[in-house]
Amino acid sequence: MTISYTLKVADARFAGFSKLLFRWKGSIYKLLYKEFIVFISLYSIFSVMYRYFLSHEQKILFENVATYCDKQTSLIPMSFVLGFYVTLIINRWWNQYTNIPLPDQLMCVVSSNVHGVDERGRMLRRTLIRYANLSAVLILRSISTRVRKRFPSLEHVVEAGFMTRDELKKFESLYSDFNKYWIPCVWFTNLAAQARREGRIRDDVALRLLMDELNQHRAKCSLLFHYDWISIPLVYTQVVTIAVYSFFAFCLIGRQFLGRRPGYEEDNIDFYVPIFTLLQFFFYVGWLKVAEQIINPFGEDDDDFETNKLIDRNLQVSFLSVDDMYQNLPPIEKDKYWNESTAQPPYTIATANETHKPSFLGSTFDMRSLISSDSQTEQQHQLTPDSCKMQTPLLNRFLNVAASPTISLKSLGRSNRGVTLLWKRADSSSSNFQPNELDLVTPINEEDFRYDDQHKPSESSCTGIITLKVPQT
Repeated sequence: MTISYTLKVADARFAGFSKLLFRWKGSIYKLLYKEFIVFISLYSIFSVMYRYFLSHEQKILFENVATYCDKQTSLIPMSFVLGFYVTLIINRWWNQYTNIPLPDQLMCVVSSNVHGVDERGRMLRRTLIRYANLSAVLILRSISTRVRKRFPSLEHVVEAGFMTRDELKKFESLYSDFNKYWIPCVWFTNLAAQARREGRIRDDVALRLLMDELNQHRAKCSLLFHYDWISIPLVYTQVVTIAVYSFFAFCLIGRQFLGRRPGYEEDNIDFYVPIFTLLQFFFYVGWLKVAEQIINPFGEDDDDFETNKLIDRNLQVSFLSVDDMYQNLPPIEKDKYWNESTAQPPYTIATANETHKPSFLGSTFDMRSLISSDSQTEQQHQLTPDSCKMQTPLLNRFLNVAASPTISLKSLGRSNRGVTLLWKRADSSSSNFQPNELDLVTPINEEDFRYDDQHKPSESSCTGIITLKVPQT
């Protein structure tokens, strides 16, 4: 049974992950405890022999060997070898899971494109989807020990309802040296073509859609077969296994606590129990055990795939979709928010606090670097024909206009009300002036600007002083 702890880590809280360390089923302790006991036992045997049974000359020889082993173990690239191997195994494990054939897409296409409320139409839909499920059962039966124990022979497949007696005879009459999981898919295509000739499938587009979904289903079955056939090269698995076990075999001698020797300050400490060596064993061998467990997820380990449950689920939902749910629709009626411009579904008391949180509008939406901290600002600029230049040269490059110098990015950011102000080009008396060339500057209110009496507008120059009052946001 797959071990799930998703709910336990739904929220990050104090000691949330630590509580998972006390679970036994599916844990690293269950995988590792036997090897751990063997390692501790062998280490203890060498330690007792060194301390109580060896002579002085033998102790000196043992100490020299232990020192040599401790130095040479650093030459084994444990992290690199194990890390790359486990990464390869996990990617392979996840790809196998995503390629387990599920009938969900296919059953929707069959239900919507194979028509007929009579017995013939119902039989066509149920037979088509049963063929798809049969191909999945045949491939899982050939790669999964759980499914093989459930269906040890094709007679058990017939008794389970995935195949009829006549289909079994036809299946066995077709000889092939290879796995014959693809035969029900061929039956599916022939039956779909027959339904098209009978008019149960109304056009070639629907038939093509049906064939495309079937091919995807068959491709997943084929990929699972090849994952089972083509394993990770044995030499790679052997290299990793030998590297791990040889490393800790040398650690049995190299990590012993030795007597005091001149020039070796580390010999002054004797813990009897090699704590860090045991932790290193737990991590490295545990890493290897993870790869060992998931290298074939179709076995009977705690975290292997629940293939039998998947078979039950697929058959049940596929028959429900193409049979009971065919043309069985609830009445169409107006939804609850028919007369509302904005749908606002209710919240429970437990989630009421979420209504007070503002919606996310972008990480830069609340920037205030271009907005003045003053509640009200007043800017005055005198315009002359020589100084009628736009304060935003980047915008002027694209618009090619002489806009009001009182309009800036700051006022644009603060303005939120008003009417449209249209400003003429600088020299309206020029021969190049076009009366219809008006440029939209910014929305402001008419009451928010005034002309200074000392600078009245003229026909050959830009208008006088405009005072723009920017309201507080």
